[in-house]
Amino acid sequence: MASTSRGLLFVLVVLGVVSGCGTVSAPSRLESLATPAEMTSVTPPSSDVAPASPVEVVVTPSTETELAAAETTADETARPETSDSATITDDDRFALIAAMLAQTAAAAAADDAIEEEFDPWERFNEKTFEFNRRLDRYVLKPVAKVYDKIVPDRIQNMIANGFDNIRFVPRFVNSVLQAKWGGAGREIGRFLINSTLGIGGLFDIAKQEFGLDKSREDFGQTLGVWGAGPGPYLILPVLPPLTVRDAVGFAVDGAMNPLNYFLPFLDRFVMQIGDTVNDRSLNLELYQGFEETVIDMYSAVRHGYLQRRVQMIKE
Repeated sequence: MASTSRGLLFVLVVLGVVSGCGTVSAPSRLESLATPAEMTSVTPPSSDVAPASPVEVVVTPSTETELAAAETTADETARPETSDSATITDDDRFALIAAMLAQTAAAAAADDAIEEEFDPWERFNEKTFEFNRRLDRYVLKPVAKVYDKIVPDRIQNMIANGFDNIRFVPRFVNSVLQAKWGGAGREIGRFLINSTLGIGGLFDIAKQEFGLDKSREDFGQTLGVWGAGPGPYLILPVLPPLTVRDAVGFAVDGAMNPLNYFLPFLDRFVMQIGDTVNDRSLNLELYQGFEETVIDMYSAVRHGYLQRRVQMIKE
């Protein structure tokens, strides 16, 4: 009886965990397994104890209808219950639950693996990735090193803050489209504070003094929240890693940049180059450490990017 109670308690705990994940209905399971008294168990009588003498019940109905009803009730009471609890042991129930949990976890892992490795354009992507890598190695990285020696880190951070303040619009719009009202409110607060107290966004006063962190929403995430699949992994020249969904989002976010409607193309192009060089200079050590510790750069970047995008959409 002690082992049965411990087994029943373990099943209840497992069912409670599973129900928290939304795969099992907790109320219905717990109602059927509430207490040991509600379960019908078949226990053979001990040979040392004599069976109890039958108790004779005398029924004296006043009419034939009452007599028939009494006989039916007595018959149903005498029949033993044949529910699943009388035939399924605690070990069987635990094995069934464990199998269900293992099957669910395996299916989820398989789905994640399929999504992560969906790269039908791998040959094209690898060639483009190598082109971007060589462009970074022989052009962008040397320029960033020279830039880093000339421009102090404080000025680099101010430039990065200024560009980040300009990109307030797509972050705010996508927060609204994803119904993340807290993020939308933070973006408005950050823009107002940094544009005034932060001197046009050169200083991130909103974070330093008010603890307002920027959101990370973009239109690629918005499409994912709306149910659009990522599509194939995609590497394009001079652009960061993408999927087809994120490439569409990248274009839409670019259209939200207010500078596109006030500055000529050449000025925007020069600003974009400046932003890229400044960002590369700020991350020289980070990129260097990544290059030195990773053997298969392409696979590592693909896996890291897709994992990060899945996590950002779930947040």
